[in-house]
Amino acid sequence: MTEQSRAVFLSYASQDAEAAQKICEALRAAGIEVFLDQSELRGGDAWDQKIRREIRDCALFIPIVSRHTQARLEGYFRLEWKLAVDRSQLMATERTFLVPVVVDDTSDRDAIIPDPFRQVQWTRLPGGDTPPEFVARIVHLLSPEPHPSGRHPDQPGRGRAHGEGGSIVGSQRQAATRRRLALWVVIGLATAGIAYVAIERFVLSKRAVHTASVSAPALPAAGGAIADKSIAVLPFVDLSQRKDQQFFADGMAEEIVDLLIRIPHLRVIGHVSSFQFKGSDEDPRSIGDKLGVGYVVEGSVRTAGSRIRVAAQLIDAHSGVHKWSQTLDRDLGDVLAVQQEIASGIARALELAVGVDDAPERRHLQNPEAYLLYLRGRSALDRLDRDSLHEAQSDFEQAIALDPAFLPAAESLALAHVAQAANQFVPSRLAWEQARTAAEAALLIDPQSASAHGVLGLLHAQYEFDWDAAEAEFRKAFALNARSADTLDFAAQLAFSRGNRDEAMRRINASLSVDPLDPYTHQTQGWLRYLSGDLAGAEQALHRSLEISPTLSSSHLMLGEILLAGGRGEAALTEMAAETPDGGRYPGLAVVYFALGRRAESDRALAQAVREFGNLWPYGVAEAQAFRGEPDRAFEWLVKAYEARDPDLMFIKDDPLLGSLRGDPRYKAVLRRMNLPE
Repeated sequence: MTEQSRAVFLSYASQDAEAAQKICEALRAAGIEVFLDQSELRGGDAWDQKIRREIRDCALFIPIVSRHTQARLEGYFRLEWKLAVDRSQLMATERTFLVPVVVDDTSDRDAIIPDPFRQVQWTRLPGGDTPPEFVARIVHLLSPEPHPSGRHPDQPGRGRAHGEGGSIVGSQRQAATRRRLALWVVIGLATAGIAYVAIERFVLSKRAVHTASVSAPALPAAGGAIADKSIAVLPFVDLSQRKDQQFFADGMAEEIVDLLIRIPHLRVIGHVSSFQFKGSDEDPRSIGDKLGVGYVVEGSVRTAGSRIRVAAQLIDAHSGVHKWSQTLDRDLGDVLAVQQEIASGIARALELAVGVDDAPERRHLQNPEAYLLYLRGRSALDRLDRDSLHEAQSDFEQAIALDPAFLPAAESLALAHVAQAANQFVPSRLAWEQARTAAEAALLIDPQSASAHGVLGLLHAQYEFDWDAAEAEFRKAFALNARSADTLDFAAQLAFSRGNRDEAMRRINASLSVDPLDPYTHQTQGWLRYLSGDLAGAEQALHRSLEISPTLSSSHLMLGEILLAGGRGEAALTEMAAETPDGGRYPGLAVVYFALGRRAESDRALAQAVREFGNLWPYGVAEAQAFRGEPDRAFEWLVKAYEARDPDLMFIKDDPLLGSLRGDPRYKAVLRRMNLPE
């Protein structure tokens, strides 16, 4: 950037990237070329020197002021501001160089800014919306003084836009929308190092389903007082040129979570709760309060060919002050070492001792291509539709072919097969046997794989109905990773189905202490309380689930059943009508309409349930038939549920909707087939 170019430098905090981009595009539309050098990676001495040169040479410096800059008392943008102020001190007072812009309602009187910013004209551009008058002003300021003839130069200046988040097109976190298919909640993924298994995602009652549009309400912290050594890792931002590396950014954040979990005396919030804030511009202090943590980690990832740039910063959630930051520029093959270096840096910043036995060993990828295939497979696995699961399976198999000893790919392949079994995309027997083979292969790579033991626990419970073997596998998983919220969730369901209700509630509460904003765990808690007869507690938990995720599928169904059990039929009907079709709306309506004496409407709802979702949720059809006093049809559907290995069969002994069947000899026969006591 040179004086001859008459350039503009746009400086902003990463959270204001969207507003900065609007300003940039308005300038470009007016003929001011905004040069975006997206091929370069931010950070490092060379980058720092380049930024210093550009501030030294630019014609205008536009700092963006907002509540985000107010909240951040440390940050690279503040260094940019200082450099610009230092340069302005060498200029004549008649020359305009600093052009502050405010993009929200931050007061210029209270703004935390250098004093010289107050001595010049400010412009307010709410949200970055840029009117023609502002653009005209910038064009005028970029132009040299008029010649005596009154002519201006033919070519307007070139501007370069920078910000703490990298180039001007660096996006803020995008809102998370994770698809749920057919009555199944999204599965968690086995991750490198500490691999966890998202048990609840596969086997929680099929009432927990479909797409959750997530918000992050103010909920009390699970543990009461906030511990000093507690932390949440927020989703990392994808700053790659094409914005096609979000799968990589998400994977980076999740694997750093898994590494932090290994550090003694550090409470780490599960990624489900942390990822509720994906796409949010909420202040770190507010996020810390909602998650009940003392510190928050933010970060970004950018890739350029075989190089990666990972930036992370540790923020004190009480004060908003940045306690530690690090930017690493490495080859892709060193990505595991990058993750470990960041985790160790965070631990040291928190003054946690990380000894030789505790510190993660720095590793180098044996095959970077295998790692990328693994991350792409994780992203596909999360979508849960038929094609995506096939894609995930293929990605994991290719990764294993490239690196047979790559444990995360082997673990995730087992999970992909479980998902195919759960959704009945592959015949149950075949899919479960494939899951067994993949899990056993993972254990050959590492006998200490918590994820593989979790998959075998699922198989024993859901496919073989071998409850003792399932409990044994989950105890192994607990021994390897005692802080897996998902394992705790399913273990709670397993304990409940075996009659140990106190242990079930202990486990579900432990899960919530790890992942306090996981809407599915609150949903599980509500369901178990309902089955225990605690209608008030169940209703409260389901409302909490919907507070966190207002469109969480099947929560309205569960709440409707709870209200119906409490004699509130009309309120139950309202909840059932609010449910999604694949969340159980039609079986639920069939039950409530029947309870209200509206038989014809119950018949129509049941017929629609059978026609559209009978193959996916035979247990739900069986419930409706039983409640309607049609035992023969109910047992036909229970047999179908058994053949399909419907996970709701776990709750057959406590389900109020099946109450009319319990005196029938066929009911005991089903229990015997499931190895449950009569």
